[in-house]
Amino acid sequence: MTIVRSGARGASPEETFRGLFSRHYGAVYAYCARRVGRDDAADAASEVFTVAWRKIRRVPVEPETLPWLYGVARNVVRNTRRSQNRRRRLDAKATAYADAPARFQHPDSIEPVLDRLRDDDREILMLAAWEGLGTEELGAALGLTANAASVRLHRARARLSEVWN
Repeated sequence: MTIVRSGARGASPEETFRGLFSRHYGAVYAYCARRVGRDDAADAASEVFTVAWRKIRRVPVEPETLPWLYGVARNVVRNTRRSQNRRRRLDAKATAYADAPARFQHPDSIEPVLDRLRDDDREILMLAAWEGLGTEELGAALGLTANAASVRLHRARARLSEVWN
């Protein structure tokens, strides 16, 4: 395999890349589109050419350039598919949370009451009630000990009760 070290005879890396891009973008885009769909194909092809730019001095010369780009595209497609799978799993989780029982959703009538509390009181109350965090988890989320989180939660509940009445 012959490797390009400094671009075509006398060509700068930028000129070499521009030529490589203009000759092969369509083929790389089509390869990606057939594997990850049109929505993600442009991003995947862009990533392929980002790798080509970073390794421009090591890109093989023609006719080995396109197969090398396909090898890069294969890795990019693999990563894109992993991302798509993660996105699907997260969407499924988000849908499950959106369909959660009403006890996990806040009533509109409480927002004006919460707006009258300090930010830290509102946050700890929301983490406890709407996210279902216990004192250990509250402490971790807020950078406190579990004991300090318990005390803050107790005080925030007391202030909420005062404001509500």
